[in-house]
Amino acid sequence: MPSDPAGGAVSSRPARNWKDLRARLASAAVLVPLAALCVWAGGIAYAILILLAMAGMALEWGRLFDLRPTRWRGVLYLLWPLAAGAAALDGQWRGAFVVMAGGFVFGPALWAGQVVIGCAGVALLWLRNMTVPGAGVVLFVVTCVVVSDSAAYLVGRLLGGPKLAPAISPAKTWSGSIGGMVFAMLAGTIVFMAVSGGAGDWWRGTLFGGLTAIAAQIGDLAESALKRARGVKDSGALIPGHGGLLDRFDGLLVAAPLAALLSLGAAGGAAFWYVTPSGLVSALLAIPGGHSGPVAAGTQGP
Repeated sequence: MPSDPAGGAVSSRPARNWKDLRARLASAAVLVPLAALCVWAGGIAYAILILLAMAGMALEWGRLFDLRPTRWRGVLYLLWPLAAGAAALDGQWRGAFVVMAGGFVFGPALWAGQVVIGCAGVALLWLRNMTVPGAGVVLFVVTCVVVSDSAAYLVGRLLGGPKLAPAISPAKTWSGSIGGMVFAMLAGTIVFMAVSGGAGDWWRGTLFGGLTAIAAQIGDLAESALKRARGVKDSGALIPGHGGLLDRFDGLLVAAPLAALLSLGAAGGAAFWYVTPSGLVSALLAIPGGHSGPVAAGTQGP
């Protein structure tokens, strides 16, 4: 066992910093039921939730690049993702991406925010309104992302070990990353069995739970790299124990668009875990203007 300069023994066990755990749990106790209710209800409640989240994340992204909402340019930057979301809610999916593309007027860095946030918001609207079962699909993605993040936090602090990406996020470890993925696979299996009504094809929940966790961790690392480049610890302070909306939902910024993309390859508007390689290739080559699934935007029930 190594010793300190004074001659005392230094434990080789990982340091455990739990100071923000209480704040995290308190935030989760408020956010999880509220979000779950909106996801289940769908319609206007879900639409408002997504649009507010998009605007909030745009506000934080703008602040990272010194864009203030007190000026007309800052106000316009907040309205931009709302316009993309409104187009999606009207079933104008191509139009939503046209709006995002027009965000180049803000410059490369701010435009990147419009694209990232816009794609995530539109993807969440697509998954809820254009796939079956919409609420179950969104619940699957959100659950796997949250479980991956929470398990990585807990396992990483309990086990410690080699750093995952010390130049980007010194607190993240390989043990936490692997633990987060394993628990997300377990959570994905459980949610899949619950929303599909049985244990058949349970492996789909395991496989896509792990894939969702990988996407979420990529989003987490990307946001950490952005914050490090901008010299800030958190993107905001809206959520106690987590920081801002970007800090809390960075995993969804990658996981939700991935799930929506995969859903294009699932026949009849089915959940993204039923994607087939041929179906995905055909959908991407066709570049449809609409969706041939059995539901229309804003009309699907739970």
